[in-house]
Amino acid sequence: MLTAVRSVLFYIGLGVVTPLFALPLLAAWPLPFAWREAIARGWCHAVLGWLRLTCGIRHRVEGLEHLPRRPAVILSKHQSAWETIAFRTVFPVHLSWVLKRSLFRIPFYGWSLKALQEIGIDRASGREALRQVEERGQSHLAAGRWVVVFPEGTRMAPGETGKYAQGGARLAAAAEAPVVPVALNSGRRWGRDDWRKHPGTITVRIGPTIETAAKSAAVVNREARDWIEAQQGELDQA
Repeated sequence: MLTAVRSVLFYIGLGVVTPLFALPLLAAWPLPFAWREAIARGWCHAVLGWLRLTCGIRHRVEGLEHLPRRPAVILSKHQSAWETIAFRTVFPVHLSWVLKRSLFRIPFYGWSLKALQEIGIDRASGREALRQVEERGQSHLAAGRWVVVFPEGTRMAPGETGKYAQGGARLAAAAEAPVVPVALNSGRRWGRDDWRKHPGTITVRIGPTIETAAKSAAVVNREARDWIEAQQGELDQA
């Protein structure tokens, strides 16, 4: 019962704070991207702080020393909406996300995603979606932004593994950008099909950089998948 009450309080606060940050972000649309990124990062800090206060969910980050000094493609496990909020505070860089274009239609939140120039794709379009990821992703990397891709395409429950699509690996190989693999266990606290938020600590584990020069997308994808899934065995039990 207490978990349910605390979760309701979190959602009330989320509904209040989101427009308060979204409106300034939209107003900053004509301004440099760094301004919009700073506002988005502020929203993420606010939401995570409220989550900690109401639901007792904290997080720790392992492996920051592995981050390369140049823009990279982040290939990450996806268990929860939590990482779509937290990654802007976890990674000390400007981020771009590959996400479903339909998210742009969500009031305030989706409009903000569009203002942040996220890479929206129609997953049903097949090869066209891959082309969009590769073309737009390379332009974002060239501009100094890191690109976040969830290769399984959707949230997976702890202990589950989906098919790793090659879109993110293809982008990295084409741009010869390093890949940063990420494992996490957010689904233990913020479940895919559970509106309740369970107290505890989420672990984000960043792996050693995968260099992509002279490697095929299939090889890069396999190396990222193997590292991530090897870590998940431990994290999903924590």
